[in-house]
Amino acid sequence: MASKPNRSIVERMFARKSIAQVQRETQTSELKRSLGKWNLLLLGVGCIIGAGIFVRTGSAAALHAGPAVLLSFVVAGIVCAFAGLCYAELSSTLPVSGSAYTYGYTTLGEFVAWIMGALLLLEYGLAASVVAVGWGGYVVSLLADFGIVIPPQFTGPTGYTLMRDGAPVLVDGQTVTTIFNLPAFLICVALAALLVVGVSESAKVNNAIVAIKVSVLTAFIVVGGLIVLPNFGELVTKNWVPFIPENQGDGEFGVSGIIRAASIVFFAYIGFEAVSTAGQEAKDPAKDMPFGIIGSLVVCTVIYMLVAAIMTLLVPYNTLNVPDPVAVVVDNFGPQWGWLAKIIKVGAIVGLTSVVLVLMYAQTRIFYTMARDGLLPKVFSRVNKRFHTPAVNTVVVGLVTAMAAGFFDINVLGDMTSVGTLAAFAIVCLSVIYLRRAAPELPRGFKVPLYPVLPVLGILSCLYLITSVPMNVLMFFVYYMIGGVALYFVYGIHNSNLQHGDPQDDAPDMGEFPGPVIEN
Repeated sequence: MASKPNRSIVERMFARKSIAQVQRETQTSELKRSLGKWNLLLLGVGCIIGAGIFVRTGSAAALHAGPAVLLSFVVAGIVCAFAGLCYAELSSTLPVSGSAYTYGYTTLGEFVAWIMGALLLLEYGLAASVVAVGWGGYVVSLLADFGIVIPPQFTGPTGYTLMRDGAPVLVDGQTVTTIFNLPAFLICVALAALLVVGVSESAKVNNAIVAIKVSVLTAFIVVGGLIVLPNFGELVTKNWVPFIPENQGDGEFGVSGIIRAASIVFFAYIGFEAVSTAGQEAKDPAKDMPFGIIGSLVVCTVIYMLVAAIMTLLVPYNTLNVPDPVAVVVDNFGPQWGWLAKIIKVGAIVGLTSVVLVLMYAQTRIFYTMARDGLLPKVFSRVNKRFHTPAVNTVVVGLVTAMAAGFFDINVLGDMTSVGTLAAFAIVCLSVIYLRRAAPELPRGFKVPLYPVLPVLGILSCLYLITSVPMNVLMFFVYYMIGGVALYFVYGIHNSNLQHGDPQDDAPDMGEFPGPVIEN
């Protein structure tokens, strides 16, 4: 079917879904305003705490900030607060339970929604790969505690020298060059298979997993604190002097290293936007949403800083460039704490398994929604008659995630995830500014304070953190986006339902993943 006549290419690119259309697409459930401010705060804490602190903190400290990684958490938390307030306004204004993709489609138009979809592939798809690599690191460490050793060349990305405790791992006197990260690959394949046949986590299971993750970090902080406090002065002199290591250029230590590390530990905050998706269920959005978002960010920042402080006090920061930094530190608690080390590793593995699952789930549902809009081939929205899941979609996501986890370095994957997420957050902040100007009459349950200062600061701070990542990652990001834009003009703009004036595809709605959908 031909697209509507007499429309320029620019008009077609920035065609928007109407708010009424979005309302029709999301009228399958009635949401009750039952969540208070403490409910929202706990939701945020449960969603935020996860893979970031278990996986990315070590490399941020070892390669860029040293002990000053504590300050990096503060910087990243502030940037997230700017974006979080913008998410809160959009979620209270637009009656959608979906993602930033739908926000973009409704405010800035189809082309921006397509770009957002490409960015969300980095935020969810590659984030799942990062978490899978971290999962593999903890599994390898735990198995080693029981005398089970996976051949080291199959525990890391292709072509890297295997490192442990800041030094190359030697086998028969030779350094080990890794070939493939088999554990990370296998967990992605296994969880993709589960998603194909249909996995539905109940709220109780989700709550249990959140409790396990928080308990693991609490145990780490308490026991680590008991070890640190009697020896605080000695440990500070040994591992915290200097607190900010001397700048070595290119984001290695110094103030620039703190900023570079902020772009890395930013990964630890991905998930706070889950609070904003509850805007339609908040009892008093104007008061409860900012409390839930800012409160959860503050609580998690304090927890992260305590964990990072113990990590960098107990072991030299340059030994933490590993997928499982918490495991490295608990192994240094001493032999009397060996039983706790095993429990902490098991808890981390359980929590990370759930994270990989929900990230892969979220990515398949984004592809599903885009396919229903005509922006991706219909095969991505085709539901398997036996399992009632988008099977082909899930297999593709599973294979891409598994291959990335198996072949690529965790630092490169993490940087790509952070860049994609920061760019998506900047677009969300821009969407708030646009909607304020284009539709000032819309009822808003919550408004960003100090408008337009905070949205502008959100955009600028996100872009600034993006510039701190390595040039090779930025170039990959540029090429990736160029490819995405080309694909839009080759396929998306010609097949979009909105361009044809077609009604929404009648494929069955996959619904929401029960419980928190983003845990990083």
